[in-house]
Amino acid sequence: MQANDVRLLKGAAIPTLLVGLVVVLVATLFAGVKGALGAAIGLLVVCAFFSLGIVAVSYASRVSPMMMMTAAVLSYAVKIIIIMALLKTFEDATAFEPKAFGWAAIACTLAWTVGEMRGFMKLRMLYVDPDGELPGRGGSR
Repeated sequence: MQANDVRLLKGAAIPTLLVGLVVVLVATLFAGVKGALGAAIGLLVVCAFFSLGIVAVSYASRVSPMMMMTAAVLSYAVKIIIIMALLKTFEDATAFEPKAFGWAAIACTLAWTVGEMRGFMKLRMLYVDPDGELPGRGGSR
C-alpha cells in the first residue's frame, strides 16, 4: 500500500471505531451482553469489508486507472450485497441481538464512508499528470 492509501485507511477506520464503540455501549444499555455482541460483530464486519476494499483498490491502482475504478465499483457493490445478506441471515439469530448488529452495520458504514470522503478531500494528490503528453500534439508542446 502507498502512503496515501494508509492515510486514507486510518482516516476512515478511526472514526468508524469510535462510532462502533458508541454503538456497542448503546446496545449494551438497551439489550445487554447480546446487544453488545451483535454491535461488536457489526463493527468488525464493516471494518473488515471496507479495509479489504481499500486494499483491493490500492492494488488495482498499480495496474491502471481503469482497473482501479472497476475495483472500486465492484468492491463497493459486493460489500453492500454481502452486508445486506448478513443482515437478512442474522435477523433471527439468538446468540446475539440482530437489531444491534444491523444498527451497528449501518452506523459504521456511514462513519466509514464519511471518513473516507474526508480523507480523500484532505489528500494532496494530482489528478492530472503534469508531465503527460497531450493527445494530437505529436509529442511537442
